[in-house]
Amino acid sequence: MAPAWLERTSLLVGQDKMLALAKSRVLLVGLGGVGSFAGEFLVRAGIGHLTMVDGDIVDKTNINRQLQALHSTIGMGKAQLLEARFKDIHPQIDLLAINHFMTPDDMEGLIRSGKYDYILDCIDSFQPKLTLLELAYKSGLRVISSMGAGGKTDPGRMGISDLFDTKDCRFAQKVRKQMRRRGVGRGITAIYSDELQPKEALKYTDGTNFKRSYYGTISFMPALFGLWVASTVIRELTQMQDYKSLKIKKKFAKSKK
Repeated sequence: MAPAWLERTSLLVGQDKMLALAKSRVLLVGLGGVGSFAGEFLVRAGIGHLTMVDGDIVDKTNINRQLQALHSTIGMGKAQLLEARFKDIHPQIDLLAINHFMTPDDMEGLIRSGKYDYILDCIDSFQPKLTLLELAYKSGLRVISSMGAGGKTDPGRMGISDLFDTKDCRFAQKVRKQMRRRGVGRGITAIYSDELQPKEALKYTDGTNFKRSYYGTISFMPALFGLWVASTVIRELTQMQDYKSLKIKKKFAKSKK
């Protein structure tokens, strides 16, 4: 039986699907605007085991879009903050919070040792993202990857498909190109938006934390990407729906414009 706080979820999806979620093991890498909300939705749905990874601390510029970012939490570890929050939501969860940036060897060891049902890539730095996707793909594990939410403002332009079927997303195009070079083929599910970012929303950096540039963001778009990530994983883990039916919905929405 699901705990009392999950009664409404159980009423909607049924006990068998609640049991499937309780037995599932998910690895979530990246706890920024997308990953923090994806993690929250998974935990509130009753996921049984969650390993989450992020070595970053809260900065004041995170407050506009990241779940754990408050003026009172500036300078605190993102993973540690979410660990406390998620355990307060779901006391029975088997939760592992890794509060450091992972090297390729770290990632490989974690993927090989964890026996995860799903890997969620919510990393916003390019090279670590490529490393995780390559390792996950070559390990034969199911993986879903969030493309860039920066510079986007239109929720109606969201889509989901195989990475190699994404359209009009510059970030996905860059990831796809590098995946081909690494011998990675079809099989990575991508959450993306085909909305083109305005040039004036781009800012260049000194390369700190693997980032050479970044786009401006609005409060709701990273959360929406996180919602799509979590909903896709939950539906597939419980065999309620797969991404192909969601892709059809996107095509229908665009045809109505």
